[in-house]
Amino acid sequence: MRFLRTCFGLLLAASAGLQAQPLSLDPVFVTSARTGESAESIPFAHVVVSGDAIRSSAAVTLDGALRGVAGFSLFRRTDSLVANPTAQGVSLRGIGPSGASRSLVLLDGVPLNDPFGGWVTWSKVPVDSLAAVEIVPGGGASAWGNAALGGVVQLLSEQPSPARARWSVFGGSLGTYKAEAQLNQAAGSGAVQLLARSTSTDGFSTVAPERRGSIDVPATSESRWAAVRWRQPVGTTRALTVAARSFEESRGNGTPYQANSTREQALSAEFTSTATPGFAWSAQGYVQNQAFASTFSAVNATRTAETPSSDQFDVPATAAGAAWTATWSGEADAKTTAGIDGRWVHGETREASALVAGAFTRQRSAGGRQANAGVFVLHSRALLPALRATAGLRLDAWRERNGHRRDSLNGAIVADERYADSDGEAWSPGGGLVWQASERLSLTASAQQSFRRPTLNELYRPFRVGNVITDSNQALATEQATSGELGARFVAGTLTLEGSVFQTRLEDAVANVTLARGPITLPGIGFVPAGGEGRRRLNVARSRSDGLSLGGRWSPVPAWAFTAQYLWSDSEISRAPVAPGLVGRRFAQAPEHTALAGVVWRATTAFTANARVRWIGEQFEDDLNTLTLAAVTVADLSLEYRATPALSLHLSAENLTNERIETGRSADGLVNFGTPRLVLIGFRYQR
Repeated sequence: MRFLRTCFGLLLAASAGLQAQPLSLDPVFVTSARTGESAESIPFAHVVVSGDAIRSSAAVTLDGALRGVAGFSLFRRTDSLVANPTAQGVSLRGIGPSGASRSLVLLDGVPLNDPFGGWVTWSKVPVDSLAAVEIVPGGGASAWGNAALGGVVQLLSEQPSPARARWSVFGGSLGTYKAEAQLNQAAGSGAVQLLARSTSTDGFSTVAPERRGSIDVPATSESRWAAVRWRQPVGTTRALTVAARSFEESRGNGTPYQANSTREQALSAEFTSTATPGFAWSAQGYVQNQAFASTFSAVNATRTAETPSSDQFDVPATAAGAAWTATWSGEADAKTTAGIDGRWVHGETREASALVAGAFTRQRSAGGRQANAGVFVLHSRALLPALRATAGLRLDAWRERNGHRRDSLNGAIVADERYADSDGEAWSPGGGLVWQASERLSLTASAQQSFRRPTLNELYRPFRVGNVITDSNQALATEQATSGELGARFVAGTLTLEGSVFQTRLEDAVANVTLARGPITLPGIGFVPAGGEGRRRLNVARSRSDGLSLGGRWSPVPAWAFTAQYLWSDSEISRAPVAPGLVGRRFAQAPEHTALAGVVWRATTAFTANARVRWIGEQFEDDLNTLTLAAVTVADLSLEYRATPALSLHLSAENLTNERIETGRSADGLVNFGTPRLVLIGFRYQR
């Protein structure tokens, strides 16, 4: 608590915050409590990025646009333009970045976290039909439960409307192209919304030029997405919304052999009712069916040849879920929300490895089933005219069944492991206070406990990337986090200053722990070649993350808006009996310092310029903190000219100064880089 008191004093002295252009707080926020509430009544830090702000961003991808929030990051510095989906796990405030997200990502209440691996395939999300993105770093676990350990990100779609249509087409450097269409059509008293999106890029080589060889080719991506949403009022107080989507994607991962593909079909339905004054409820159900495939190789030292190391030819995964939520509004501005929900997942990896004489000799299948069900209740009320309290409690029960791993060599079974079934419970209490200290100043305090079960991928699937070999661990324990936060917000006219200090204590974090470097033979892993590493997924007993977020927004005149953000996230592993060498080390892939600055200039009613500069401090590639990724400053610029009320022309430049963004570094000195300068030009038509 001494840390919190010290930083809170600094916070009040600095009077700054986390809000930044193109961010704005909407009057109603739904994510932290699964029901609409005023932004001013929420004790947890929260951010809303409007759909218009995302569409005006210079970033090509949605996750790239969300990097305009200092606390938002993926496992690696590169975004989903060419990154392997398995490297797109979401981290908020640097809480233990990994391929599996430690934050829950939702699309209209339906989890987007991959059923098998926990990562997020951002290209399956529409951009032109998004109404907003809500982010709750360090909050939301009492409402959402499993996977909300580091917070919640929710993508909210625009409602089908018979009067709206939108088309956009963009193209530019690196052979990059994206197009999206939205068409709404009246259907009786309701409306049908048709959506489609197509993207592709010829990409770029991710290997540093000084090490690049003839085997290195550009990393590419191509995706197609289509959806239909139907909203039908039922009387005057009820409504039914049904949505179906289909998605497919293929990626080249930088060498001729390495590639991956994803296919998904999803169906969801939601029924809402406000028939009784002071009482509303909603029921939701969904099912997702997904197939994933990926190939991996080992590249020789001169990067002139590659040897296939594995073919993950089929990873089928199915997820289904249901939820019921009700809200009661009482006197004295009191509100109670309660509900029950569940999610069921079944997934398996099927892959081939051990190439001999041009053919794989080893076959493996590994996977299992997971189920999670929870019940929760949240209550908020005014204790005094200027003081509001929120409290919540959630209980989850989880079960894991049919865990297995079968290996065969030349058609003969050499291992057939069936793991014991397991189950458990997890409590997620949380709550906080909001004090309107004056007309201009509000103060908040909050705390929560949260948890995350390891994914099927972490429990059962070993994998190899190049010469780095990682073993699975079916005995992984549940991750647990306890977090606390103090915040302040000051508003004076067009000046908004806002911020928070936070502490998180993470127990049993799942990490890929380095056991040894090659050449060596390790039990359960096998031979690790020279320059490679042998790793195993293990629970790190205890780690901490303390931090401070500062920033603000100032619009001295309507034509100008200035913003700034800063995030300090000091993470450290404090106890690790399974790997004592990790004690005192920082989380891999978590920079200690991140800063952003932006300006929006509306020169005329037709012309707008939006500039953003991001600075990312040094971070480490590996758990032992021996491989450093250099700090980098990235500038983005977007220009918009509104030719007519319906037609706008756009020019965007991502990484304007063509900085070398280090995204990976291996023990033998190989460095990977992120997106170079990327310029797109296009138009958007809407009516």
